[in-house]
Amino acid sequence: MKPVWVATLLWMLLLVPRLGAARKGSPEEASFYYGTFPLGFSWGVGSSAYQTEGAWDQDGKGPSIWDVFTHSGKGKVLGNETADVACDGYYKVQEDIILLRELHVNHYRFSLSWPRLLPTGIRAEQVNKKGIEFYSDLIDALLSSNITPIVTLHHWDLPQLLQVKYGGWQNVSMANYFRDYANLCFEAFGDRVKHWITFSDPRAHAEAWHSYNTTWRSKQQGLVGISLNCDWGEPVDISNPKDLEAAERYLQFCLGWFANPIYAGDYPQVMKDYIGRKSAEQGLEMSRLPVFSLQEKSYIKGTSDFLGLGHFTTRYIMERNNPSRQGPSYQNDRDLIELVDPNWPDLGSKWLYSVPWGFRRLLNFAQTQYGDPPIYVMENGASQKFHCTQLCDEWRIQYLKGYINEMLKAIKDGANIKGYTSWSLLDKFEWEKGYSDRYGFYYVEFNDRNKPRYPKASVQYYKKIIIANGFPNPREVESWYLKALETCSINNQMLAAEPLLSHMQMVTEIVVPTVCSLCVLITAVLLMLLLRRQS
Repeated sequence: MKPVWVATLLWMLLLVPRLGAARKGSPEEASFYYGTFPLGFSWGVGSSAYQTEGAWDQDGKGPSIWDVFTHSGKGKVLGNETADVACDGYYKVQEDIILLRELHVNHYRFSLSWPRLLPTGIRAEQVNKKGIEFYSDLIDALLSSNITPIVTLHHWDLPQLLQVKYGGWQNVSMANYFRDYANLCFEAFGDRVKHWITFSDPRAHAEAWHSYNTTWRSKQQGLVGISLNCDWGEPVDISNPKDLEAAERYLQFCLGWFANPIYAGDYPQVMKDYIGRKSAEQGLEMSRLPVFSLQEKSYIKGTSDFLGLGHFTTRYIMERNNPSRQGPSYQNDRDLIELVDPNWPDLGSKWLYSVPWGFRRLLNFAQTQYGDPPIYVMENGASQKFHCTQLCDEWRIQYLKGYINEMLKAIKDGANIKGYTSWSLLDKFEWEKGYSDRYGFYYVEFNDRNKPRYPKASVQYYKKIIIANGFPNPREVESWYLKALETCSINNQMLAAEPLLSHMQMVTEIVVPTVCSLCVLITAVLLMLLLRRQS
């Protein structure tokens, strides 16, 4: 390691604790705002098809890129896990809707599996009627429980055959296939679904939005938006212009990358400048960042009826003084360093820290940056702290309390926030981390073939927030916390008894029938011998 990097590392290690201590007592972080959300504010939870459904090859579903990835050999996913069964959600729709009713949510965000509806990914080739029926029944069941469906068209599970034939999203023709898929969904479910999320890709997103706007909006009167995930970037030194610029770059490379084309018609200027300069330094004649034509800018701009926003944590940002020796990448193009404050609560996942005040700042940034759009928070939540079966998840309660309160402050600031989706309803398959990270309100026992669900303490707490539509007063909010922890101890006892119950079930399902069969066989043999003796 070169001396300059040693000095930089030591300086950062000394700086961050001081920075956290200096800002810890600021009024923004210390004060808790008691009050309620606007009338009609929508509360919900979310999930995605691949992470929860299972039934990966059942009822005509085609393979997705994640099916192939998880099956392609050891070492791809922690524990070599797959989502072949996941939460068994495909067969537990009614059971999970009972959980949604128990939470008192107003809406449920879930995604449709593109390969379950179109096994090859192409509408003209094959439509899977059983897939249509499954999601139609799910939507009907939600509506009959007065739960609004918010439907994501694409949540990472691209049909594998589109990847094989066309190279996936790198091929421009994918926008047309996605448009055809979106039109199928609008046609099949749009009479009941009024809130659609495309995904995080502006070109294909615009195709779907225009299709809805031209063909379906007048009949169905729904909304189509996009959901973008972004952490907040806070400058290390707010008096240093270079750190301020680095923090701005962090946000533009994260949120602006997709939001700016939709709301302003082009990539953020800072992205164009930095990637263009680095491309030239690498000897390239053109920037690695694609250039929109005037027609494309006009086509993409304005294609969102609301902004969906996902957010989990915050980073301190500073200017990177020494150029990276690594090759071109998204990370290196930004020319910045990310830091965390060791005083921030660690929630178990290496990347996730509880920093509620960053949520308020991101919401206000999005509000002012993109011209006061209606905002729906589509993902916000905390993972399991430690790898255990603890249902008394007080750290998740504290996370919910802090982040939801900062969202309430953002509304007080003037942000036009329409709804909040906590992530997630169930513990589920967490991509390359397998089942090691648990974000759910309900604990899923994946080792049990029935995949039973158990409520964590956060279920009771979130339910109280929803019923009260916010935080009415200190005494009541404190009582929610105490009651939530009381109930979870009982649920922990039930979970602890699960191995015994599973053993008893095995005895009932396997041993008892076997013994009965042997008894019948022995009786038949004895009867036959008795008859022979008599004859």
